[in-house]
Amino acid sequence: MSVLRSTGVALLGFALLLLGLAWALIFFGQRSLIFPGARALGGAEPEAFGGERIWLDADGARTEAWLLPAHGAAAGPLLLYAHGNGELIDHWAAAFEPARERGAAALLVEYPGYGRSRGAPSERSIRAALVAAYDFATQQRGFAGRPVVGWGRSLGGGAVCALARERPLAALVLESTFTSVTGMARLAGLPERLAPLLVRDPFDNLELLRRFPGPVLLLHGERDEMIPPSEAQALRGGARSAELHWLPCGHNDCARPWPPVLRFLATHGLLAEPPPRP
Repeated sequence: MSVLRSTGVALLGFALLLLGLAWALIFFGQRSLIFPGARALGGAEPEAFGGERIWLDADGARTEAWLLPAHGAAAGPLLLYAHGNGELIDHWAAAFEPARERGAAALLVEYPGYGRSRGAPSERSIRAALVAAYDFATQQRGFAGRPVVGWGRSLGGGAVCALARERPLAALVLESTFTSVTGMARLAGLPERLAPLLVRDPFDNLELLRRFPGPVLLLHGERDEMIPPSEAQALRGGARSAELHWLPCGHNDCARPWPPVLRFLATHGLLAEPPPRP
């Protein structure tokens, strides 16, 4: 019996060791999964789009942003844009032409450790980069007193919700976004009680929307295979004021949703109505 008891204790100890190693792997390896775009390559130049490259100090890390002014003299909102986790600001400069034609400016903010930016990506460092970009635009580029709209795609939704905790935003546009990284970990099978302990960058968007005072536009692909449509429904249910618009696509194959975005901005007085057709 003593031999069996010793063997049982040894097996239990080995199982606990394996479990501990698995948890350590999840805890320390998760950022390489959440932030894979740190290895992405860029190559575009903001000047090619009539924009300006800005270097920011985000918690001591040199971080890049591109400011794309509105076409013409219209003083519309500033769209502060945060991209998905496998992208760079280089990939999005051309996409903002419809808004710039209507008088909006765009501020594309890179994540620390992505592209040409220094540092390492995390919820804290990304929030610091967006806060630095917001402060630069409002204090040094004449956007003080003008509405700033946070627009985030996928992981970028978490980034602009993090910004909304620190700075006033007139509205939020959340495209293909999740309730929280902790919630996504639960959907992936992480035990309910362990998820809050192991997730290092929770990006709790649902908690922010419960108290965000401004209007929210949720955009989500009907066939999204990465972030289930139920996440968008949960965000709408938890928000104080949110509109949900379904897109006929998945996660990374969606056309730019300019019609609902421009209509949303105009409805809430953030963008001028288009001139009537002759």
